[in-house]
This record gives sequence, C-alpha cells and structure tokens, in this order.
Amino acid sequence: MSERRFRELVAEALDGLPAEWGSLLDNIAVVVENEPSIEDLHELGMDASKGNELLGLYHGTPLGERGFGYSGLPDRVVIYRGPILRIAFTRREVVKQIRETVLHELGHHFGLKEVDLPF
Repeated sequence: MSERRFRELVAEALDGLPAEWGSLLDNIAVVVENEPSIEDLHELGMDASKGNELLGLYHGTPLGERGFGYSGLPDRVVIYRGPILRIAFTRREVVKQIRETVLHELGHHFGLKEVDLPF
C-alpha cells in the first residue's frame, strides 16, 4: 500500500471519531512515520528482532495530568506504517488495524493505561 493511501486511511480513521471528542483533540497532532526509532523501541523495552511490532506511540501529557494553565507543544500520536503493513495483509485488515491503533493511542491521550485499553 502506498504511503499516500496509508495516510488517507489514517485521516479517515480520524474523521470517523465521535464529534464530541473534537475539543479534546485540539492540541494533538497525528502523524505517520514508516518505522519506530531504535530509541523509542528501547525506551519501551521492545526488541524488533524478536518480532515485536510497535504500531503507534503517544508522546505527550495525558489530559488528566495537566495542571492549570497547561500550555505546551502539541501532543503527538505517531502511527507506524511499516509494522501495520507487516501484520495486516488485506486492505480490510489494514483499515481495522489503523482504526484500532488510532483509538489505542488516543486512549493514552485521555489518560488510559495499557491494561484499560481494549486493543
């Protein structure tokens, strides 16, 4: 799948989010990168050579942890194209995995921990 088409699918996943989430996502950027950095993998204790795939990553301060007057750079959600394409083999699987990954990473933005997230 082309990088352009993959980015379009990420945009479609964002467009499909509930309208009431709009104001909660004002200060967050969702970007696509081909692969996670070695530093990010190491920070998370992951080893790609052992088949671990990092599909997305949230960088920022969860909403519930922000103090009064919080102003910082926009939080970032990174969706990794390569890992998703390695685990999803059909277009339908890619669309499903993108949607789940976007929701998972936004869950971290809302303050949810790994154990609280459905996928």
